Amino acid sequence: MASHAFFAGSFDPFTLGHLDLVRRAQALFGRVTVGVAHDPAKHSRFSAAERVELVRQCVVGLSGVEVVQATGLVVDAARSCGADVLVRGVRSGTDFDYEMAMARTNRDLAGLDTVLLVPQGDYAHVSSTLVRQIAAHGGDVARFVPPPVAAALARKPSTP
Repeated sequence: MASHAFFAGSFDPFTLGHLDLVRRAQALFGRVTVGVAHDPAKHSRFSAAERVELVRQCVVGLSGVEVVQATGLVVDAARSCGADVLVRGVRSGTDFDYEMAMARTNRDLAGLDTVLLVPQGDYAHVSSTLVRQIAAHGGDVARFVPPPVAAALARKPSTP
């Protein structure tokens, strides 16, 4: 039985939907490593080091949860920290189709199964892209992100 989940993403920024998935994965598996990835194809609002620190601030008090910077293939990062299952969130049919292909690939590459979790209804429409767009226009993102992320977004100027 799986006991250590790896939840990877760019988390730029980390949202309440992400936090919901971390909490539920922790309840299911006992131990969760959040892998903060750097995607060179994406222009990130926060550096990888900043995102790792923000996620750490957001998961303070959640036992069995750690945050690392993930490099390379997700399956390699998961294996390096001893995880035996991957966790991913799916908000829509489009997410599901993409995640199914990734789950099959990750199983072929490393024998790791993927558990797909559906976010709570309050967070089903929230994406990091949406949050970045709202913040870039000076909008209030407090209902979409944990307090440390909201504060960091307010301090970090951006263009839409």
